[in-house]
Amino acid sequence: MNPVLPLDWKEVMIRVGFAMVAGLILGLERESHGRAAGLKTTILACVASCLAMILSEDFYRESFNQAAGMMRPDRARLAAGILTGIGFLGAGAIIRQGNLVRGVTTAAVLWFITILGLAFGSGHISLGVMGTCIAIFALFALPHMEQHVKKDFYATVTVTLGLDGIRDDEIRKRLEDLGVRVQRVYFDYDMTAASRTLLLDVKLRRNDVFNLSRQVAESLTAFPGVTRVKWD
Repeated sequence: MNPVLPLDWKEVMIRVGFAMVAGLILGLERESHGRAAGLKTTILACVASCLAMILSEDFYRESFNQAAGMMRPDRARLAAGILTGIGFLGAGAIIRQGNLVRGVTTAAVLWFITILGLAFGSGHISLGVMGTCIAIFALFALPHMEQHVKKDFYATVTVTLGLDGIRDDEIRKRLEDLGVRVQRVYFDYDMTAASRTLLLDVKLRRNDVFNLSRQVAESLTAFPGVTRVKWD
């Protein structure tokens, strides 16, 4: 059986070059939004996965030649390890701030850029270019389209008032009259301090968040017995 010839440097440079360009383009988008995983991270992740795939293919060629065609190692094993490792890097980019979760798109970009690196590293240039084009559309074009989509926003309203203040159902009715939908209500009665706290999970339209949050605070603080209103 004829030996499997190794890759020449021209082919290696082409694969690494495409991986670097893909990482550069997608990294610029993340960098422009001030994300932790920006230009440097995406380039390193994409080129590293590309190099890992080239190494995996080279290991396969060497093992195949040495075993005279009798041994066929799994070329996807190293790639699977790379995808597992990038999962930890992506998880580190996700941050939760109250009800807001940030970094999900950045984590997805890191995972996607790794797939592109593997595609370029394995020699599937057309597949990698197609994936890069789709990613460019998703990151650069879709945000402009999303501005025209009506989105829901979720928040938590905390109301602290005395035991002799307005009833709980009146607070809920006032919120719904303002256009805020109450999904869940949690109660905390403190008999020693003669106070009670209501936590209301609410839903509204994102474009109305600023005005409605102000209206809710002004409306609820006007009720007798209300000592504190918090919007999260």
